[in-house]
Amino acid sequence: GQQVSVAAARTLAARLVQRWGTPLAQAPAGLDRLFPTPAALAQADTTAVGVTRARAETIRGIARAVLDGRVALDRGQTLDACVARWTALPGIGEWTAHYIAMRALGHTDAFPAADLVLRRVAAPDGTPLSTKALAALAEAWHPWRAYAVMQLWRAASPNPRRSPLAGDEAFREEPDRPPAGSCPHHQPTGKPMNSPIDTLYFDTLPSPLGVLTLVADAQGHLREICFEHE
Repeated sequence: GQQVSVAAARTLAARLVQRWGTPLAQAPAGLDRLFPTPAALAQADTTAVGVTRARAETIRGIARAVLDGRVALDRGQTLDACVARWTALPGIGEWTAHYIAMRALGHTDAFPAADLVLRRVAAPDGTPLSTKALAALAEAWHPWRAYAVMQLWRAASPNPRRSPLAGDEAFREEPDRPPAGSCPHHQPTGKPMNSPIDTLYFDTLPSPLGVLTLVADAQGHLREICFEHE
């Protein structure tokens, strides 16, 4: 789970690639190796590049599980099956399993509820919700919880120039748009919807079920998620 910073993870991943990755001929500097194969990592002593002993054993365990078919990066499997298979491996918890499902397999409903950033940004007052409380809040967001994950992570960006939640040009300020709560099939979240608001921010995303709309206030709190069925 969240036991290492992004910067530290990037450094360790680069060391793994440099030590056990497959060299590429005629490749530009910095892009001259493929990531190590499961076969290479199954026997690798990654403590030699700064990985802790417990995590090194987990890396070897994952590599061996991929080789013998216990886990697979197969987009055809259900989210429940994916999480069950990954959490059966020593050192892999729910957070990691859902992260893999979301990032590697594209599961739209993956939701790492234990994530500290999600628990903090989804809270109405900035005090982190419990994992159980956040999971309960997200129940109404099925089957698109992973979209909410990405928006909440973006809401935590320290860049003040970014719009709350999306932080990109697709996310637009609409002070004259009807107030949150008027969207059909809406699911209110966070602070009460009748609290004073100067500006709401909307991000709309197409989905097979229709248009998914996420609403944030000027403080970056996720206020509402709703579906407008087509």
